[in-house]
Amino acid sequence: MSVANNAVAFSRLIARGVIVALSLLLAISATGQQRDHLTDAETDLVRFYQEIDKRTDVFIKAADRRFAIINGAAQPATKKLVKDQPEWGDPPKGNRTQLLGDIAGILDEAISNIDNVASRDAKNPLLSRSLRKLSTAANGYLNQLNSIKTKVTDPDEVAAIERVGDEVKEIMDASGHLATGAPEDDKTQDKDKKKKKP
Repeated sequence: MSVANNAVAFSRLIARGVIVALSLLLAISATGQQRDHLTDAETDLVRFYQEIDKRTDVFIKAADRRFAIINGAAQPATKKLVKDQPEWGDPPKGNRTQLLGDIAGILDEAISNIDNVASRDAKNPLLSRSLRKLSTAANGYLNQLNSIKTKVTDPDEVAAIERVGDEVKEIMDASGHLATGAPEDDKTQDKDKKKKKP
């Protein structure tokens, strides 16, 4: 009987060990998953619009929705521009840090989309329109970030605000190059030429 009891106790110990190991693996994988910065409905809208200016509008509206939640304001109106346009869906969910992280991801994706179109078709007339729209929105986001920053003490939230600020700065820098019509490298070369002239 003692051998049978030992075998049962040993099998229970192994079963508990397996359960603990599986629980740890599930917990680690759950915390390691990244949050999508767009809702499924917003992703459908990005896919729906192939023109860069319309796609930029989707990114701006997605960021506006998150700022509205953070600021406790009403959600911006969502009207269909085209009959078969997908719905915007439910408002995004999350705490302030998550929503700010979403905004940073959205702005990064908007920048990447504009860069991709520019690399394929630098003379696309929709590029300047898209960048101007994004720049105007980013300027408003900067004002909201400055307002939010004064009320924040949580280090994660401060880091998220800084991340959004970095994306906004990148947009503002790009729009500055658009306004002058010269890329950054051309400006530095022009300055070097001016210095060399007697």
